[in-house]
Amino acid sequence: MSYGLARARYAGDATQTASPARLLTMLYDRAVNDLTVAEEAMRRGDIPTTGERIGRTQEILLELQATLDLSVWPEGEALSRLYVWMVGELMQARLRKDPQRVADCRTLLVPLRDAWHEAARGGGGANPGVPGAATLDGSVDGAA
Repeated sequence: MSYGLARARYAGDATQTASPARLLTMLYDRAVNDLTVAEEAMRRGDIPTTGERIGRTQEILLELQATLDLSVWPEGEALSRLYVWMVGELMQARLRKDPQRVADCRTLLVPLRDAWHEAARGGGGANPGVPGAATLDGSVDGAA
């Protein structure tokens, strides 16, 4: 088995066996990484890489937005609007070839990613109703 196939299989196995909290943090990690690469690619004029990485980040943001359970966590509405705003901002970044907009979105995502990592470790009273969020009793929402 080639290195590339082995790596793809490992990544697939990791996502299939990850807890909801781990999946959430993996999505955030991927989005932050993709925005870092997209910004650098945009500055170099690498349009294919820019488009691929921004597109993937937009998909992640829409998935995060779609999985918010606002009936359980009404305060999540602001987070939902932020996700949608970032999708639009990234679209404008691509159209206008503006790497600063990409950087601004990453700057907003980093503290969110860090907060979800902390919640997944059980270090905070994150709100229930958000897939993978640590609940007040320390368990992880959606975990068996």
